[in-house]
Amino acid sequence: MEKTVAGKRTRLSEWRRAAGYSQERLAEHLGVDRSTVARWESGGTVPVPFARPRLAAALGVSSSELNAVLGDSVPSGLQPAADSLALGRLAETDLPRRDLLRLLSLAGTVIAGAELVSDRGEFVATGPLDASSVAELAIFNQQLWQIFAMATAKQAVYPLVTQQLVQLVDRLKRTHRAATRQALCELTCDLFQLAGEVFFDNDQYNSAAHCYTLAAQAAREAGSHDMWACALTRHAFISVYEQQFADTVPMLASAADLAAKGDCALSTRYWVSAVQSEAAAGLGDLTACERALEQAEQVRGLGRDSQTGGWLRFDGSRLPEQRGTCYTLLGKPDLAERSLQQALSTSVSLRRRGSVLVDLATVGVMRRDVEQTVTYATAAMDLTEQSGSGVIARKLSGLNQQLASHRHDPQLLRLTEDISARLSVERSPL
Repeated sequence: MEKTVAGKRTRLSEWRRAAGYSQERLAEHLGVDRSTVARWESGGTVPVPFARPRLAAALGVSSSELNAVLGDSVPSGLQPAADSLALGRLAETDLPRRDLLRLLSLAGTVIAGAELVSDRGEFVATGPLDASSVAELAIFNQQLWQIFAMATAKQAVYPLVTQQLVQLVDRLKRTHRAATRQALCELTCDLFQLAGEVFFDNDQYNSAAHCYTLAAQAAREAGSHDMWACALTRHAFISVYEQQFADTVPMLASAADLAAKGDCALSTRYWVSAVQSEAAAGLGDLTACERALEQAEQVRGLGRDSQTGGWLRFDGSRLPEQRGTCYTLLGKPDLAERSLQQALSTSVSLRRRGSVLVDLATVGVMRRDVEQTVTYATAAMDLTEQSGSGVIARKLSGLNQQLASHRHDPQLLRLTEDISARLSVERSPL
């Protein structure tokens, strides 16, 4: 029987905390009010059927397990994940959740293991990995990034990423010459950043953060300032999307310091500036935002070789939508719309286009333009269904919160209900 205290569903709240959610964040993720989540946990009501698949995905349990948690019995051995970095529903992939957690733990151990050796010359090859083998691993990493960029549903690349990670970690467990180990650490950093991107797109921020942390550790071991800076920037972007802008400032400052020590021919420092602009906008600092955007614009003076195509892909093409997002956060609808329409006129991915559409809908809210809000929000919802992107879904959830004060309008009331219903549809699990 489920443990209860004064009618409370203590197991449901335990699963929520284990998945890294507060009541407020879980409510935002599901597109419901915080009081709704509180009533679920207090035993006052139960989630309606259409909300259950998304709730199960957020908690990292199957539908049957969720039904048991909400009901009177719990299957033997069903416990909330002890690690707050639980990786969601991974049982349906090539690697079960426990195996992947073990892989991540092992990766962190083997990456850090070299720090215990004072003389890097001690890494003498036993069964050496030749240069051609390392090159083949690098080519496959590059191909995985290309698949990720082209895929409509980003999670489709996930099984291939985990298989490649298994190979890289297995090779890192062996002893190699220092140069070979450095190359393997760089490849591992590269791939953990890609794994983080997959989790990020699937709205699994805790898992993404864990991957970015391991990527930063691998970059540090490899002595790559640029890769290290990019891993930190991706990690900071999680707080940007959660609108915890103050939390990003120290991490982005560290990323900027590392990028300044890196290769000046790469676009790393300009990408850091672009993300700093959004953090400044979220904090309401127009001057700092525009200064950072101006710094990011300097990327256009670099040549074709300023990006790797993998862990570093910033070439300035995203700056119009970046400006639009910043001006939206700053509450400047005219400036925002100008940049967003410019971004919409170019060829962008489904995820980026969906993000721009949500920002344009937000501009409509600022102007109290119901038709603009409904038109762009509806288009964004359609793209969410096509791509399964948690990035667009998260922005739509934020838009829904802004619409809460406009529910006196029948069209906007229907829009909020439509968004909530769409967000409750389960995305393809990892």
